Amino acid sequence: MGENDTQRPNRAGTAETVLHDERLGVPLWYWFAGVGVAVILSVEVHLGSPGVPAWLPYLVLVPFAVWIVARLGRTRVRVVERDGERYLLAGKATLPASVVSRAAAVPASAKSAALGRQLDPAAFVLNRSWVKTLVLVVLDDADDPTPYWLVSSRRPDDVVAALVRGS
Repeated sequence: MGENDTQRPNRAGTAETVLHDERLGVPLWYWFAGVGVAVILSVEVHLGSPGVPAWLPYLVLVPFAVWIVARLGRTRVRVVERDGERYLLAGKATLPASVVSRAAAVPASAKSAALGRQLDPAAFVLNRSWVKTLVLVVLDDADDPTPYWLVSSRRPDDVVAALVRGS
């Protein structure tokens, strides 16, 4: 195990070693923009509907904006080891390392090409626009029509290293 590896029980109660873990949180300006738009909409509703109590639009729209922005930043990218098998967990999707042919980091300069004309429609994509780099994971699984995964990561080299080490 490396210096950043940690043992912890998963939801099933079995132990897993976390080789890489990152949350794809939103930038700070998303919070200001989300709450700002909610406040502006609340003011508009308040001024346009004098019969509505002054606090009601703020009570509804501002927490809703906070919830939306918090939900956007909940996505996690993890590489874990369970019972000797490594897995890439991207959002709610799980990929065993045994079906990975190769993996590589996609720099920010190549992100638009990877997600644009070169993108295979059958690929699994977990893209967060505020994260500049990606991980490309090419699959070798005859039972799966998905040719590769493209996953946003702020530390793609760490994901690749955790996913392919020891294989």
